[in-house]
Amino acid sequence: MIWNEITIHTTEIAQEMISNFLHEAGAGGVAIEESGTLDKIRTTKYGEWYEYPLNDIPKGEAIIQGYFADTTDMNAVIAEIEPRIKELADYGIDAGKAEITVKQVDEESWATAWKQYFKPLRVSETLTIKPSWEEYTPESAAEKLIEIDPGMAFGTGTHPTTSLCLRTLEKYVQGGEEIIDVGTGSGILAIGAMKLGAKHVLALDLDPVAVSSARENSALNGLSDHITVYESDLLSILNKQDGSLGVTLPVHIVVANILAEVILLFINDVYEALQPGGLYIASGIWKNKEEAVLTALREADFEIIDIQRDEDWLAIVSRK
Repeated sequence: MIWNEITIHTTEIAQEMISNFLHEAGAGGVAIEESGTLDKIRTTKYGEWYEYPLNDIPKGEAIIQGYFADTTDMNAVIAEIEPRIKELADYGIDAGKAEITVKQVDEESWATAWKQYFKPLRVSETLTIKPSWEEYTPESAAEKLIEIDPGMAFGTGTHPTTSLCLRTLEKYVQGGEEIIDVGTGSGILAIGAMKLGAKHVLALDLDPVAVSSARENSALNGLSDHITVYESDLLSILNKQDGSLGVTLPVHIVVANILAEVILLFINDVYEALQPGGLYIASGIWKNKEEAVLTALREADFEIIDIQRDEDWLAIVSRK
């Protein structure tokens, strides 16, 4: 099958928003390649290895590729996403040069070829992300595997915000918690929370592709009975009061690994969803949005108890 491949040269800070624009425009898949310059810090504190050479994408930049059926009017797609990319500047997000090109490729060029670059990755003291097609033997009984086949959904654990969120969950999940994961993507945080001892996770995403992926990955890890996945616009599904959510409100922890601009939209809803003393782990926050998120959390009566950082990204932990 032939696909239309649209390539956008942008920045790492804008990559998640632009990826979302492509999904909303009907992309059947989105691939992201970040900077791999030689001066980029690549930690090995958890035993990570880097089998493939660094790329030549300039520091702070990223290349995003979206894939559309060959019958798609690509001029219409460009007309839809180009003004949205330009509007990112109004939110303080630098999209860089945002050059857009289109070409046709065979399905094999993107559907499976990327898998050779996704290897088992140790992201914390106990958590290791393992692609479903890779062989891997844990180094000890304490090591917990998160088995993932992300398909066309976000979430392999390689992005700083995902690994940062998993390490933060490892720090705060004590065991037996009911958790809500907002913007679950491939379900990687929900699975990680269960591996750390949570009782049940309600995983939510607006993208039906992500919902399907999260369900498949939950089953892959033998956790279908402990992770309930719903298509939901942020926390709107909580209005559903028929006992099918898998968790009892209010919950112990809400985790959201999404952009700061989205985090700011539903802070009060998170507060209502948490029990007194409950924790809100908000990640996906670029350093230039730190003060805005901290201010909004405090105004909603959250107490800031921790800030975890990875490169220029941060996760804020607050208590109700």
